[in-house]
Amino acid sequence: MRHARRRVVRRVTRLAAVGGLLLGGTMVAQAAMADETPRASAGPLAAGGAGGPGAAVVARLGPARTAGSWIGADGKPVVAVTDEAAARAVRRTGATAKVVRHSMDELRSATATLGSAPRVPGTAWAVDYRTNRVVVRADRTVSSGDWSRLTGVAARIGGFVHMERTKGAFTTRLNGALPMLSTGGRCSAGFNVTDGRSDFILTAGHCGPAGSVWFSDTRGDRQLGSTVNSAFPGSDFSLVQYAGGKAGAGADVVAVGGGKGVRITGAADPAVGQRVFRSGSTSGLRDGQVTALNATVNYPEGTVTGLVETTVCAEPGDSGGPLFSEGVALGVTSGGNGDCTTGGTTFFQPVTKALSTLGVRLIVSGQDAGGVPASPAPSATAPQGGMAPSAASPGFTAPVTGGGEDDTLLARLTDTRNVGPGLLVVAGSLIALVATRYIRAEQDRKAYQRYYSATWG
Repeated sequence: MRHARRRVVRRVTRLAAVGGLLLGGTMVAQAAMADETPRASAGPLAAGGAGGPGAAVVARLGPARTAGSWIGADGKPVVAVTDEAAARAVRRTGATAKVVRHSMDELRSATATLGSAPRVPGTAWAVDYRTNRVVVRADRTVSSGDWSRLTGVAARIGGFVHMERTKGAFTTRLNGALPMLSTGGRCSAGFNVTDGRSDFILTAGHCGPAGSVWFSDTRGDRQLGSTVNSAFPGSDFSLVQYAGGKAGAGADVVAVGGGKGVRITGAADPAVGQRVFRSGSTSGLRDGQVTALNATVNYPEGTVTGLVETTVCAEPGDSGGPLFSEGVALGVTSGGNGDCTTGGTTFFQPVTKALSTLGVRLIVSGQDAGGVPASPAPSATAPQGGMAPSAASPGFTAPVTGGGEDDTLLARLTDTRNVGPGLLVVAGSLIALVATRYIRAEQDRKAYQRYYSATWG
């Protein structure tokens, strides 16, 4: 019986040692791959972004002869113009021209008139470049009387103002993109930013006013930080200063679920037609397309202007979560209607405006939290890449570390950066195997001596 127990112990020890070798080898291999320089992410698909051919010709021709630009299905920029001479100028740049009736000056005048009319909560409007009209939407909370009055305002502007009813209600999404909790509800972290001295979370302004305290767990044991600057309504962004002053490791990564994330390399403005991705603590990673820029939404709490309109779905709790494409930060989640079962419209605060107003910069790949960038990152003024919207991806993937409830011992052991611990596990396992083999040999030798001593006297 004693010999049987010894054999079981030896087998368990050998199995544990072999398992340790496999785990250690995996840790070292993953760390080696993680240390490789990530592939460069393409810039956002911005036909009308600064630096692109669409934007250059629009700036040269002016708003009286152009009416916006967007990305075509083939990834090439399309520019709306009001005359054939302008169309020829667009084609010479390699972009596609579309002759339309109404100029950007007319479209902007229409939105200004709508904005000066009595405010109606539950309404939103934006310029649709592709149809050359202003689209006004009203949700189910808008009364028939308010709808009739707003329709009258639209009729006086002109036939290019299109009125439509929409399902659901336009609301902020209070209650990634890791969860942030306070007494006011739940939001999602957006992007990590820094002013060179302290690190912050950039999130939505409606999540809470200055002074709001945020936690990363429901028990209130793990304080993230507190809101030090907030803008809402009007705009929709805020800064949450980390309680410890620094964002820590993985500050350039936004969570997309399953312990994975996307590495952020810079910031830019999106373009109409661009495929974009949003991450949030409620509904995870979702994608859609930019349908309009400079949108206005009349939330129950107040009016927000200058928003990005998209077909990406969102749900309560996704507020403040990041909007990005090809690893480039584009915005933070503001609000919308619908959900991720039936779909809907979601609006985002452009990240470039928030960074400029707050005087902070993104913590990006190649930059330590709170430090100075090791190399220039893409910005809103960088030349834009051209690819079909369907070919766009979230960006370079990376592991998510820290900040969440899933920061277990196994997660820490299998962190791809742990070359040292991986080597230690390998070394310890080898020692265990050698020790097990030595003990077994020594036991066999003693048994051999006992047997022959009894045999030969």
